[in-house]
Amino acid sequence: MKSKSRSTLMRSIALHAALTPLAIIWLFPLWMMFVFSTMPDNGIFSPDIVLVPSTNFFANVANLQADTDFVGALTISIVVAVIYTVLSVLLTSMAGWALARYRFYGQSIVLAIILGTITLPYFVVVIPQFIMVARQFHLANTWIALIVPPLFNSLGVLFMRQAFSMMPGELFDAARVEGVKEWQIFLRIALPLARPTMAALAIILFLVSWNNYLWPLLINSKPGMMTAPVALGTLIGLTKVSWGGIMAGAVMLTAPILVVFVLLQRHFIAGIAAGAIK
Repeated sequence: MKSKSRSTLMRSIALHAALTPLAIIWLFPLWMMFVFSTMPDNGIFSPDIVLVPSTNFFANVANLQADTDFVGALTISIVVAVIYTVLSVLLTSMAGWALARYRFYGQSIVLAIILGTITLPYFVVVIPQFIMVARQFHLANTWIALIVPPLFNSLGVLFMRQAFSMMPGELFDAARVEGVKEWQIFLRIALPLARPTMAALAIILFLVSWNNYLWPLLINSKPGMMTAPVALGTLIGLTKVSWGGIMAGAVMLTAPILVVFVLLQRHFIAGIAAGAIK
């Protein structure tokens, strides 16, 4: 037993010794982003190597707010990301449930089309999508245009289909014998069992919406409807670039994502591992 525990300890030490440098390499750009956010514009391009924060962070934030109303843009990003995540998880769960638990004519064709959309680059569909939403439906500069068009997510549908396919069908058959309606089976039995997968998918979709730049840039032209990434992009001008404000905004955009991931990493890993193991 002592030799076994000693071997386990040595493997743990070797694993940490190998992963610690990789963690430092991954964290170093984030640390430098924070350091640059505390420096004035001229200090960022100083030839001296600076690894410690300065005292200009709140000044950069004030300049960022004065130039872009970043707090308002950040609020819009939060609202859009939360609503998009909730609706997209619900819709992809419904689609995944239908593909996993029902048999209908053309099911294989529908599944093939969903798989095919994953191979399409986003730039192929963004222009037709913009023409349809902005010119035909006249929905530019609206909340609907920001949230609804990107709702369909092929990866999320396949993700939830896999989760529902791994559940025992006898459980749902027993519920049907007891007279439970189909929508109650989905909401009260299937969704609670798929909670880890839904949590992992919610994190992925929240990141997709939070970091989305191209679509909000195309569909909105009013300053009051800009999301945070688009607001940061406006700081890059032809003659002046506010690097301090950009770095401060990048820190404010990155910090919530890190906090969310740290708090929900257990659910994220459980959801990914469940699909991989089974």
